[in-house]
Amino acid sequence: MALPPPDPQFVLRGTSAAVHTLHFSCGGQEPGVPTLFSGSENGFIHVWNLKTHRVDTELDGHGRKSVYCVETIGSKNRLLSQGRDQRICLWDLAEGRTSVMDSVFTENVGFCRCSLLKVAEGRWLVAMAAKALEEVQVLELPSKTSVCTLKPEVGAKLGMPMCLKLWQLNCGSQPLLLAGYEDGSVVLWNLSMGKVLSQLVCHQEPVMSLDFDSEKAKGISGSSEKVLSIWSLNEQQNLQVYKTHKLVNAGISDITIRPDKKILATAGWDHRIRIFGWKKLKPLAVLDYHTATVHCVSFSDHKNPSERLLAAGSKDHRISIWSIYTQT
Repeated sequence: MALPPPDPQFVLRGTSAAVHTLHFSCGGQEPGVPTLFSGSENGFIHVWNLKTHRVDTELDGHGRKSVYCVETIGSKNRLLSQGRDQRICLWDLAEGRTSVMDSVFTENVGFCRCSLLKVAEGRWLVAMAAKALEEVQVLELPSKTSVCTLKPEVGAKLGMPMCLKLWQLNCGSQPLLLAGYEDGSVVLWNLSMGKVLSQLVCHQEPVMSLDFDSEKAKGISGSSEKVLSIWSLNEQQNLQVYKTHKLVNAGISDITIRPDKKILATAGWDHRIRIFGWKKLKPLAVLDYHTATVHCVSFSDHKNPSERLLAAGSKDHRISIWSIYTQT
């Protein structure tokens, strides 16, 4: 008999709004307390201490508009956040600072999360949905200089970009961008040429979330339908459907592959978190705790596998923290 799914290891309460994004900072070179950042619909970013299970710091930089992306830049004191106020804010939290250090006005009205990629020491690329509805803009940080604007060909009818993933094969190679669009397509862009390398229709509905494993050249996407689409990238840089997996209930808000590429988690509109083996997409567990849509899932970056955690944020204002499949 299969074991019943576990309960959360603990639950974080106190955001007093729906939780739209989560980001861990637990590994790294810095000693100190394992931390979880959360962004809420009421515009607040909470910095959670995972030892005390309480908020250490509350950040307010998005004019009480929903925060839907939070990432650390290099250290847990350097933070990037994105909100419905059409701004990407940069924070330096060292020495207890809580005010925005710099910001970029995106002029985009959607809720496509930006994607961040480290390209050199102290240099990052950020891709974000642009002012023109179908376009994606790529900037370099911290200089905020424009790298390129990616415009679909005339008549492509991709619709708005819904999710973005910057990646590169290894440190010196060309950065590439995977973008999921409103028409259900996943598109691979070459940034230096500003050109589409490959396009694949993966879904009948808008692509809500995607993640990509550059080592295996394989990715996964979810939409508002009952299907997960797994696709691969061949050596000619062409995307092709690898397999699909039918879900019980429709609607995926977020997908994330664990850093060790062993398992992945999905955030469901049906209030559930689903865990799959990444190699064969074997269903491993259904985590049933939340009472409303799960908006986001995130794996921790602990160096020690046994300490690894999974966090899920929901419309029910709660963040559930799980310890599952922590053996390698």
